Amino acid sequence: MSFGLIYTIITPENKLLLEEAAKQGMKLERISDSEALLPITQAQKDAPDAILQRSSSFTRTLYTTMYYENAGSRVVNSLAAQHSCGDKAYASALLAKAGVPTPRTYVAFTPESAMKAVEKLGYPCVIKPTVGSWARMVNKLNDRDAAEAVIESREVMGSAWQQIYYLQEHIEKPGRDIRAFVVGDEVICAIYRISTEKSGWLTNTGRGGKAENCPITSELREIVLKAASITDKGIYGVDVMESKNGLVVHEINHTTEFRNSIAPTGVNIPAKMIAYLKQQAKI
Repeated sequence: MSFGLIYTIITPENKLLLEEAAKQGMKLERISDSEALLPITQAQKDAPDAILQRSSSFTRTLYTTMYYENAGSRVVNSLAAQHSCGDKAYASALLAKAGVPTPRTYVAFTPESAMKAVEKLGYPCVIKPTVGSWARMVNKLNDRDAAEAVIESREVMGSAWQQIYYLQEHIEKPGRDIRAFVVGDEVICAIYRISTEKSGWLTNTGRGGKAENCPITSELREIVLKAASITDKGIYGVDVMESKNGLVVHEINHTTEFRNSIAPTGVNIPAKMIAYLKQQAKI
């Protein structure tokens, strides 16, 4: 069996995965998407049996996954999963269709329509890019002045992605949310992501949020697995909020970061991921 790791840079997570693979007697072929030259109309020979997709770019993720799946590799996560989770608006629609509690959401394509969505949601509400990570350009709109300013700034940014207005109701939560890690059919661990002075109203640990272990209750396990079932089985970080009406899923991460979650949970997350990759090569 042969294995690969698609990456943009060797992040701390990717380093941990390479080290864990070596411990388990595996060699991960390093596949740099920055150096990739993909002959997409030609048959690929000797592609790895199973590949862990860890690209930092959504578009590079899509095309490299497409290429290696067509070459016969089992890619974790799959192209279908990248589409389902990488586009936040698409993920919101799939979650709602599957009956998973998720924030009320609108998509608009002009500033005028976006402002109508804001008025329907009420203040505060949240605007996000449909594609992105680390809570970049996620804004809470507290009033009309803030909404008009943020929407106007998006309109002049030039990127077509920024002119898709993805707006959600703001969920009142207890200063934290939950990131649950799914590997195959198992919720292996979860953390509370707690707001701090540095992170502000956001909870992302990469932005200064604090991580603490979160017990996996039957309620949490059920909603997380139901959320992950909107697409192919794989490795996901499912983000959950505690609302006054119960748990609400707002995002599924298809290339989830995990380095800040190992210590508080006591779970060797990269070991679970590498073991799953091995299993996929045999299918």
